[in-house]
Amino acid sequence: MGAWEISSLLLAFLEKENFQGGHYVTALIEDYKTTCWGCGLHLLVSPYAPSFKCFWCGAITNQNAVEVENKNFKWRRLRDRGFVGVLVVIMLIVICGGVWAIYPIVFSISYFCGSVHSSVAVALSISTLSTFGLAAFRSAGAPPDIFWGSYPAVKKGGLEDYTFCQYCSKPKSPRARHCRSCGMCILDMDHHCPLIGNCVGATNHRSFIIFLISAIISTIYVSIISVYAAFHFWPPLSDKPIHFFNGAVGQKLHLRTLKDVLLAFLEFASFVPVRGLVLVYLFIVSGSIQISLSALLWQQLCFINEGKTYLSHISTSEGDETAEKNCQNLIHFFGCPMTTRRFLPIFFSSRKKHK
Repeated sequence: MGAWEISSLLLAFLEKENFQGGHYVTALIEDYKTTCWGCGLHLLVSPYAPSFKCFWCGAITNQNAVEVENKNFKWRRLRDRGFVGVLVVIMLIVICGGVWAIYPIVFSISYFCGSVHSSVAVALSISTLSTFGLAAFRSAGAPPDIFWGSYPAVKKGGLEDYTFCQYCSKPKSPRARHCRSCGMCILDMDHHCPLIGNCVGATNHRSFIIFLISAIISTIYVSIISVYAAFHFWPPLSDKPIHFFNGAVGQKLHLRTLKDVLLAFLEFASFVPVRGLVLVYLFIVSGSIQISLSALLWQQLCFINEGKTYLSHISTSEGDETAEKNCQNLIHFFGCPMTTRRFLPIFFSSRKKHK
């Protein structure tokens, strides 16, 4: 134990005894005396120490901290919500465009086929939009209120490893991080996602993952049904034969074949109605979206499997001693019942641990 820790213990003990006995002790060296923001006790610390931890409540005080203002918060919030509104409009356009372009063709094939595809489309649309709404408009996870600032109210170890958030002017849990875009501290914050205009944290992380899964399944379905509808709707490209074997070899053969296919496609493109162009648009958009969302989902599942968040992964100040790569982390994250875990091997036995 260092000298400043012994001094802080002594001063806090004297203050406690003198408070109970009604006596008064004059202040010691002013340069070495400071106040813990967590419990309000006066401590003796080195003036050269950038931070210190209170022996009583466990709160960490940064002596070099400067009070800051969350500037442009309203504009950032307006930007996020505006982007969410645009994204919702785009999703509705894709859904309505798909219904207009695809389902007349599907119902023309057979009524049963059209009914099945309509039921699947409605279920996927409701699932995607509802999980998106939960992830975007639900609080990402505000830390619970806790007593602080007064010695009688704060018990020993009651603020263990807590720091003081200069933005919120409140205690910040070691599991929480402040988001300037949301204007609050977020418990188990993973990242601030512009896709949903909200942070991904303890409360909405599961909804965010389910939204990604639902959106990927929906885009795969749109791609398949667009090709299926186009196969029944789009006439042959051309009666003109394509020269796959024209005597050229190597690169010339591939270039000549590609040229013939493009010319045949462009020759027919001017005769394609709007419904056919919408099918092409749906296929391209759904394909690009499912690739990007699949990469994001894979990254998220890898972090969950490792018991980490994105921020704890990229943070250089935190080690990974508490994180264990384990399949049980995924089961715990999705809230599977305990009976399900019995069927897993014994080595899948640890909980998910956020750092």
